[in-house]
Amino acid sequence: MSPQPAPSRVPEAVHRRRWAVLGVLMLSLLIVVLDNSILNVAVRTIAAPAPTGIGATQSELEWSINSYTLVFAGLLFTSGLLGDRLGRKKVLLFGITVFGIGSALAAFSGTPGELVAYRAVMGLGAAFVMPATLAVLMNVFERDEQPKAIGIWAGSVGLAIAIGPITGGVLLEHFWWGSIFLVNVPVVVLALALMLWLVPDSRDPAPGRIDIPGVLLSVVGLVLLVYGIIRGGELADFTDVTVLAPALGGLAVLAGFVLYEKRSDHPAIDMSHFRKPAFSAAVAAIALVFFALMGVTFFSAFYLQSVRGYSALQSGLLILPLAVAQMVFAPRARLVVERFGAKAVCTGGMLLVALGLAAFAVFDASTPVWVLEVVFFLQGAGMAHIMPPVTVSIMQALPREKAGSGSAINNTFRQVGGALGVAVLGSVLSSTYRGEIEGHLGAVPAALRATAGESVEATLAVAEKLGPAGRDLVAPAYDAFLDAMHVTAIASTVIALAGAAVVAAFLPGRKPTGSATTPGAGDTGRASVSGPGGEAGESARR
Repeated sequence: MSPQPAPSRVPEAVHRRRWAVLGVLMLSLLIVVLDNSILNVAVRTIAAPAPTGIGATQSELEWSINSYTLVFAGLLFTSGLLGDRLGRKKVLLFGITVFGIGSALAAFSGTPGELVAYRAVMGLGAAFVMPATLAVLMNVFERDEQPKAIGIWAGSVGLAIAIGPITGGVLLEHFWWGSIFLVNVPVVVLALALMLWLVPDSRDPAPGRIDIPGVLLSVVGLVLLVYGIIRGGELADFTDVTVLAPALGGLAVLAGFVLYEKRSDHPAIDMSHFRKPAFSAAVAAIALVFFALMGVTFFSAFYLQSVRGYSALQSGLLILPLAVAQMVFAPRARLVVERFGAKAVCTGGMLLVALGLAAFAVFDASTPVWVLEVVFFLQGAGMAHIMPPVTVSIMQALPREKAGSGSAINNTFRQVGGALGVAVLGSVLSSTYRGEIEGHLGAVPAALRATAGESVEATLAVAEKLGPAGRDLVAPAYDAFLDAMHVTAIASTVIALAGAAVVAAFLPGRKPTGSATTPGAGDTGRASVSGPGGEAGESARR
């Protein structure tokens, strides 16, 4: 007698439009990820005096990025919990609306201080968008289709990485700097209309009492930790008291959060999930791979534009292979996992990323472009075989009605890992560069010497200001940066190899052929799902 198919858990009307819903979720995610990649190519323009830019200093430019990161990372966990309680569609609509308002305000910022504040508003909106997209996905797809849907969802990140710098370059060539933010507004309006029409609402039908102390502890702990990380990256010194105090304070508050959650009768997150080696390994893999990759993304932008002399638009085009590889391989990663198992696939992906990072340790100013393209493609292929499997491991370890919490955990560790990567590896890059260039600054006026040693961009700017007398600084600046990049690339490679070791040790291997699939944690419980016609409940499909 053939086994009976598993009962449907998604209403028929929702199931029929599940791929259209995924398209709307990808559009929402695309806006959030794309905005950061656009900003990275616009910092030089924003730093220019009015009317070209707003005359932002290096510190103000950093905080236009950091204010977004700080709010975003600090609220990711809370927004996931609120989505489970209040409804993921409501949270998604709120987040995308706030993001759109923040984008419009940022576009017309009159001062760097206004830009920093409006970027924080955008971070608030984004914090409610990203976890909600994944949580909605888990509630409109049946368990067997979730790996495919997550792969496509992850591929949209690659699309954003690809079109962000290109879009930014095109906008900056034809319009004023504020266009990089204003372009979000019509896309937000379209996304809102499609959400209202297509996306069903879902929530935890029995959320229990809200864990207010847990929520507050998570917000305070994450904000302090991320602030300390950002401050350390700014100073290139993680021993400064202004770095240690918030970072250690944040870790202490997060430790208190964990202890409180273990003893609470209505915890915000069940800490017992972290006792599962596969779950913890997946979370660690997300953090480690983004630590390594965000760090190399940081210095590769300077390598392409400052050392190789490519424009912002050309640099965006050069990293297309990374994005294309993600878009091509991420939706198909589940097929490789089915054949070889998550352990082998994710370990292979981490090793590919490590290989790509190691390649930067031998790049110089004349490395052929085709070599860069191959390396970017390998990195993208590696990421495509890490993100979907580990995301599936995290999301399917939790009950469907806790999808917001699972998504929040996934995105929080990814964001904190990425912020730590930029800060720590950026600090390594900065301190190594400073040590290499100091011996060549003897002819620079004393008033400019400290500024000239900050970064390759600063050295080249001082060299240009000095005219013919500054020409002798250019070659040493390039050499110092390349040496610093090589050291940073080796550090990134070590982190990626650590990630490979973690997933090789703890992720599950290939399932025995012909073994029955048993429902996992992600199939327990019943999440309330409703859509535009008020349909709810479950219906068996032919």
